[in-house]
Amino acid sequence: MQPVGELFLDDAKVKNFITCFKDKQFLVFFFQRLKLNQSGRYEDSFPYLSPCGREHNYVRCDDRPVVFTHLLEGPSDQQLLSFCGGADQLAVPFHPEKLIILPENGPVKHPGPERAGGVGLVKSALAFELSPCFEYQEGPSQPPTHFHWQEKRFALTNELLQLI
Repeated sequence: MQPVGELFLDDAKVKNFITCFKDKQFLVFFFQRLKLNQSGRYEDSFPYLSPCGREHNYVRCDDRPVVFTHLLEGPSDQQLLSFCGGADQLAVPFHPEKLIILPENGPVKHPGPERAGGVGLVKSALAFELSPCFEYQEGPSQPPTHFHWQEKRFALTNELLQLI
């Protein structure tokens, strides 16, 4: 399944845009607190946790809980990757040289908040927009080697591979 970046109650029978959480203030609150579940409870079933006072919101997902959905202009012409419906309130600096594509399954990943594991997925629609910028110096069956962005050519570092 492609990364979507929607949040649902675990017991929701139907998971679609209608049943997901959409309130920006709630999403910002929830995802700012998201971290790896090291609580000693449900760690195998719910690898992430978003604490809210004494309440613990246990989180599971297909791959990563942070899904980058939009590229935004930030201060001083710094571009930001926004995630999980939070617009500029949930965003990290965009580092084109740190993008990776895993050859076996293809999702594009970028560094994310450290508390949530340090890696986020790039939503399919955004990945599609970015895809022409990748350069495959070693051929199309190999991972990309460079990324062209704003008239610059970045060598891809692949440093995220150690976190996956």
